[in-house]
Amino acid sequence: MPKRILSIIAFLLLARLLSAQDIAATDTKVTVPSKTSSSDPIIAKDLTTTVENTKVIPFVRAGNLIILKGIADTTEGNFILDTGAPGLVLNITYFRQYKQLDTDSRGSVSGAVVGAVQTLVDKFSFGGLQFSKLDADMINLGHIEDKRNIKILGLIGVSFFKDSEIIIDYENNVIHLRRITKKEAATYKSPLLETGKYNIIDFDVLDNKIIAKVKLGERKMKFFIDTGAESNILDSRLPNKVYENVTITGRSRVVGTGNKAIEGLFGNLKNLKVGDKDMGLLPFVITNLENACISEVCCIDGILGFNFLSVQKIGFNFIKGEMYLWK
Repeated sequence: MPKRILSIIAFLLLARLLSAQDIAATDTKVTVPSKTSSSDPIIAKDLTTTVENTKVIPFVRAGNLIILKGIADTTEGNFILDTGAPGLVLNITYFRQYKQLDTDSRGSVSGAVVGAVQTLVDKFSFGGLQFSKLDADMINLGHIEDKRNIKILGLIGVSFFKDSEIIIDYENNVIHLRRITKKEAATYKSPLLETGKYNIIDFDVLDNKIIAKVKLGERKMKFFIDTGAESNILDSRLPNKVYENVTITGRSRVVGTGNKAIEGLFGNLKNLKVGDKDMGLLPFVITNLENACISEVCCIDGILGFNFLSVQKIGFNFIKGEMYLWK
């Protein structure tokens, strides 16, 4: 796996580490409370059903994170649905016995350097889907476990969905997942799109990252869409004109994978449009995203996480490159 992909894994984990107190401090109208207390044990169960070839996968939440049951070879437990991760990422704490095929180092947003270990998983399954002979990255996810008081075996990333449509319903805590065949590719339309109004926004997948083009006022911008990010993030290096749309409400300590903290700001952002949809007032953490460049020619302006994703039903058709935002 290229080093730039490995480095981005470490960077995107920063958004999982924002404290619940910090998130609550933002002046936002977006509140979707977790249905599970942080003091309760969280164990995802495989209660998947199949409706017209679509997997309906219930999930539980740890804070703002989506938790699914997965099985890596013979080890089963909680995995985070994380579109900020490229594929399968394992918590090395529980897989130390696995053969290490390669080791690399990568930076996090805080500048710390952490080790990235690559391995091979014979079998992996979640949500009624089964995979074999998968490459996987192994990193330490203890910081997420400590933060959310939950045992996490790993992350489930974008590469699992490249031939699928996935619709996330935060209100009902379910995911609708449909594998789309080649014959269906041009014509398939989810029954959920037959009811209600929604916007269609094109997106790209680059190095297994979902990138959507948005507008802030008249400025065109690129954002990652990240189900593993508990807050939205805006790059602090953007022009001052951008920050005319931001009201600063406080400060935050942001921690990268190396557990080294750097200072960030909280603010509420207005005039953000995703497609034709005006997102109203959204909370953002403001920090330096220089480590979030996928390549020398592709850097991003921000990350859209839980505070964006959870305000409506949202879907991704990876075959067509279309994102659906229900109104």
